[in-house]
Amino acid sequence: MNVAGIPYRTIRLHADGVSVEVIDQTLLPHEFRLVHLHTLEDAVRAIADMVVRGAPLIGATAAYGMALALRQDASDTGLARAHAQLLATRPTAVNLRWAVDEIRTATIRLPPAERAAAAFRRAAQICEEDVALCSAIGEHGKRIIEAVAKRKGSGPVNVLTHCNAGWLATVDWGTALAPVYKAHDAGIPVHVWVEETRPRNQGASLTAWELGQHGVPHHVIVDNAGGHFMQHGAVDVCFVGTDRTTATGDVCNKIGTYLKALAARDCQVPFYVCLPSPSIDWTIRDGVAEIPIEERGADEVRLVRGLGPDGKPSSVLVTPQDSPVANPGFDVTPARLVTGLVTERGVGAASANGLAQLFPERASHG
Repeated sequence: MNVAGIPYRTIRLHADGVSVEVIDQTLLPHEFRLVHLHTLEDAVRAIADMVVRGAPLIGATAAYGMALALRQDASDTGLARAHAQLLATRPTAVNLRWAVDEIRTATIRLPPAERAAAAFRRAAQICEEDVALCSAIGEHGKRIIEAVAKRKGSGPVNVLTHCNAGWLATVDWGTALAPVYKAHDAGIPVHVWVEETRPRNQGASLTAWELGQHGVPHHVIVDNAGGHFMQHGAVDVCFVGTDRTTATGDVCNKIGTYLKALAARDCQVPFYVCLPSPSIDWTIRDGVAEIPIEERGADEVRLVRGLGPDGKPSSVLVTPQDSPVANPGFDVTPARLVTGLVTERGVGAASANGLAQLFPERASHG
């Protein structure tokens, strides 16, 4: 996707061949900076501190983190240590577990001298596969937008999204925003309502930034305004992403997604979840009971970060100094509230049967 007219991906092996280059998303939207990961510890910090975030990008970064680790220590002990440290960084996103397991599988039977090179090859493949998956999701989702545009007859298709599931959350294209980019690039008028997404404001800081860079019309709205716009007919369709989807179609996404699904159901607005298949956890069936929800730090709620009057980044306390904080990072939207799941293989029902029809080879082993 584009930054100041220049195409970028969120992660790549640098030309020096010894470091992995990522976009520091903690600095956006006010500063665009590329940083290099040289070691396992760099990759762990990048994921834990949300320099990189979004389930697919977390997986890609973890895969390269395993490769960087094996260049340092290719022994069985080094492999196990890297796997455990990366797995502990973000417990909710299933792509993380999938990616580190992929690297372990690709290297465990090789002699130690061959492991690092094999890990780098598989990490690069994971990145290319993610781009292809997201592009396919975009094509399938674009057809939904095309149908809405045809039904409306005039005016843009108004899409509401929650948090950031654009290209910054993946290697390229994105999940929930891939249909928007595909539609926009095809000349279909589209407009996005971007929810700010407290507490980290990833909608306001990331989604709005990347849409603006690509020239997609949008407005930033506060989290609690989504239902209001739905009630007044200003939302044609909702597209959101997911960090983990159960085998029965429950979806776990950024906190507040469940409330948007409830509002969409009440206002009869279609609510789609866009997901690449590595985000499906075939081992669980009840999202509310079984998906671990990450509890994040209190300062994310207590402090608001932005540019101060001097134009420099600063943080402002918005709660009483001694008020306790609860900060779950995600919630689960039951399958019954989801209109459909947009995957690389097409759009299916949010149900065990719907997923089984799209992925029969996986469901048969679930």
